[in-house]
Amino acid sequence: MSTILILTNSSGGLYDFRNELLVKLLESHRVIISLPDETKVKELKEEGCEIITTPINRRGVSPAEDGKLFFAYMGLLRKIKPDLVITYTIKPNIYGGFACRLLRIPYITTITGLGGAFDKKGLFLKMIVTMYRMGMKKAECVFFQNTENRDIFAGYQIRGKKDRLVKGSGVNLARHSFEEYPADGKTVFLFVGRVMKERGILEYLEAAVCLHREDAEFAILGYCDEDYQDILNEYEEKGVISQWGFHTEVHPFLAKASAIVVASFHEGMSNALIEAAATGRAVIASDISGCREAFEEGVTGFGFTPGNAGDLIRAMEKFLELSHEEKAAMGKAARKKMELEFDRKIVIDSYMEEINNIL
Repeated sequence: MSTILILTNSSGGLYDFRNELLVKLLESHRVIISLPDETKVKELKEEGCEIITTPINRRGVSPAEDGKLFFAYMGLLRKIKPDLVITYTIKPNIYGGFACRLLRIPYITTITGLGGAFDKKGLFLKMIVTMYRMGMKKAECVFFQNTENRDIFAGYQIRGKKDRLVKGSGVNLARHSFEEYPADGKTVFLFVGRVMKERGILEYLEAAVCLHREDAEFAILGYCDEDYQDILNEYEEKGVISQWGFHTEVHPFLAKASAIVVASFHEGMSNALIEAAATGRAVIASDISGCREAFEEGVTGFGFTPGNAGDLIRAMEKFLELSHEEKAAMGKAARKKMELEFDRKIVIDSYMEEINNIL
């Protein structure tokens, strides 16, 4: 039995978007997971995964903290001696990848998005590029979730031994089953995601103020990752928005919405978008790589320029002008697209092919 070590920065993200792969691996391998939190640890352990807690400051840039993470990974690898390592998200990809490279342990990396790192200039950008090169160089396979991320890496000569393109993490079509469209009445827009600038929260709030009316609701589903709680509370008291909180199971909330708003500046592949589409809901989405692959303009939703509140308002107004039947038809078309292109089983097969080739 081979031992597979998975390095990630979130138990919730791993369980919600990659659990089907874990279950498949557990059929014939020992699976050990290094992660920093407890959110879905109970569920992962019940399935048979072994858990090691490794602290990660996901958004910090402290060299001391990152150095500790690198040496923690080195220690883990020496102790466990895995046959294969699979890494997800930025810091596990860079520091875990570099540790695997030094110890000559085969590893597979997934680029789940670049954030704003490659928008920087000067010394910071050079440092990021160098770190990615160090982490990716000996990867057996680098999985990309959109062509733009792959092209950016190629432009900076960041590469592993091979790369492969997948449709994000795919979507579990059974878990996110089709739901009939809500009854005619109030149009409910739902912002799904962490409440932070790069997720487009400021543009969404501006749109909510501009389009505020009796027959429309502007809801937010997600937790504050930056200091916006006071303004959210103020807008809710004024009746401009409603806060639906943070929930680990989002499907019932997607079903209540008329359209989901994904206003991110950057995405690997938007899980919120494809889960909403699978549920049978239209999307109002940033016209960026990582979103545009998952919706069809005027058929399953409307796109807009990220960071441009006026363009977001225009897209939301177009949706408001549709009849109830037209909105429902968009949702049905969105579900069909997910069934044809984004079934998670397709993504799992791609990973298993690479894993089996290595092992």
